[in-house]
Amino acid sequence: MSWDDGSADHRFRVVPAVYVYLRKEGQVLLQRRVGTGFMDGHWAAAAGHVEPGESVVAAAVREVREELGVDVSPGDLRPVTTMHRGQPGGPALEQRVDFFYEAVCWDGVPTLQESGKADDLGWFPIDALPAPVVPHELVVLRAMHDGEVPQVLTFGFGPAQ
Repeated sequence: MSWDDGSADHRFRVVPAVYVYLRKEGQVLLQRRVGTGFMDGHWAAAAGHVEPGESVVAAAVREVREELGVDVSPGDLRPVTTMHRGQPGGPALEQRVDFFYEAVCWDGVPTLQESGKADDLGWFPIDALPAPVVPHELVVLRAMHDGEVPQVLTFGFGPAQ
């Protein structure tokens, strides 16, 4: 069965993605992107697209395992925010809904698992992040630092977001 049966051709579509920040003692784990063609050289969370037939929670668990080699229980994922992100009039691939999670409990030691997609990994104080951070993630990380994360954020829609 095809996941796109064409029934929504007349509707706006978005790409769902998940982001997971591992946190400990006021720090956040970030990896530096490389070789992906998107924001290479920027620091970022473990993240990726939700696959067809997969829930956002299952995708978050999978991405952490694939990228960092650790296991996070679905019950240990804490929702942080959801972001509607896009480029109005831009390509379909850049019309997104991003689900952000954090976890303070996991099994294993985080290590880079995908050397073709990231070349460094580090723990950083939430108030002293490395530069540069992927811009839409920086919005979330700053809100986490400030302790006031809106349930829903928008990014890329101009000043009247």
